[in-house]
Amino acid sequence: MALKLLVLIAGASGYTGKSIVPALLESGNFGVAATSRPSSLSKPDVNELRAKGVEIRVADLKSDSVEQLKAVLAGVDILISVVRYEVTLAQKRLFAAAKEAGVKLVIPSDFATPGARELAVHDYIKELGLGYTFIDVGWWMHLVCPEGTHSPSWFGPQSYEIYGSGDRKIILTEPDAIGKYVARIIANERTLNQYVMIWEDELTLLEAMIICEQQSGEEELLKLRRVYVSFKEMQQRATRYKEEYLQSPNEAAHIGRVSSEYYISGHFLGENSLENAKALGALDVRELYPDIVPIKFVNFAKKLYHRQ
Repeated sequence: MALKLLVLIAGASGYTGKSIVPALLESGNFGVAATSRPSSLSKPDVNELRAKGVEIRVADLKSDSVEQLKAVLAGVDILISVVRYEVTLAQKRLFAAAKEAGVKLVIPSDFATPGARELAVHDYIKELGLGYTFIDVGWWMHLVCPEGTHSPSWFGPQSYEIYGSGDRKIILTEPDAIGKYVARIIANERTLNQYVMIWEDELTLLEAMIICEQQSGEEELLKLRRVYVSFKEMQQRATRYKEEYLQSPNEAAHIGRVSSEYYISGHFLGENSLENAKALGALDVRELYPDIVPIKFVNFAKKLYHRQ
């Protein structure tokens, strides 16, 4: 029996990591390891990974040297990074270590929308001569769902906003489904040194909003709560958050700035679309794996608003 490839995931306890880990284990094709900071070794999320059979390797991506990270990556065939924004550039040390450790394939922490990729990290990976796959997933489905009486939104009142006229097509993906695509992508030689676009549905923001309103059981109420935001207003919002963060760095200001930039990219410039992804050279995951049944947004909305 051939030995299973060992996949190490940096950021396995995060939202995207929690989709990828079980999918890799369920595939039966991989051994799975994950990094954990020393201070997090006894946390429930890490214990849950251990219980699933994931090997835990101690690493602090913010402070560990390339030599320390090289030891962490010993025996690893594939490195998947799904780290948080504050260590995005610190990935460079991780990938330098991956090169020295002989890792065959790296996937940096993109998993976002076309046009919002960290090109400095991409360029560094290419300079190192590492095998890579860049993966984007568009916008998470629940992030376009307006808050209902029994269905809270991460964005609260901001979830009622429609940007511009809401007529730009946007790629939508259910986060829990990301792992099943990743398990196929990393086992496929066709995706080596390629950019892959994961997507499950493509609608305009207004179309998605209407579907949610209809499925919520509170259609008239949610219609009344719609707020239209202009391009100028969004630019002002992005500038305000940026200035606030520069004066006093804090997570709320950073999230506000980044989300504003995403909204401009996706809803005003139209960059979060399949057409744009393909123009940037992306392979279409639906064309690569036509046997995988995607989750339609309307079915996601039905589940979201009727889960109570």
